[in-house]
Amino acid sequence: MKLRSQLLKGILEGCILAIIKQESTYGYELSIKLHEQGITNVKEGSIYPILLRLQKERLIEGQMKPSPSGPKRKYYHLTSKGHEALNRFKEYWESIKGPVDLIIKGGHEQ
Repeated sequence: MKLRSQLLKGILEGCILAIIKQESTYGYELSIKLHEQGITNVKEGSIYPILLRLQKERLIEGQMKPSPSGPKRKYYHLTSKGHEALNRFKEYWESIKGPVDLIIKGGHEQ
C-alpha cells in the first residue's frame, strides 16, 4: 500500500533511533527488530540509506566489531545529538497521535 509506505517513511527514523537507544545494533538486526515489532514492510536495503543519513547528521556513530559468524559488522549507537533527536521525535509523536486517532475514529475529545 503506497500510503502505508509514505507514512512509514516519516516515522522510520524515529523508530530506528529508539531501537538503537535500547542497544547497539547493526543494519540487518534493525530489520529483524522492526519486523518483530510489526513493521514488516521495511526492506533491509531501505534501512542502510537511513543509517548513512543519521551518521552524516551525527545522530548515530558506527563501530566495526567482530561477528560470531562471518565478517565484522558495523554496530550503531546514539550520540548525544541522537538522544536529543529521539526526544524531539517522541514529543512530536505524542502531540500528533491522539488527534490523528480522534480524526480517524470520527470522534471528539471528551
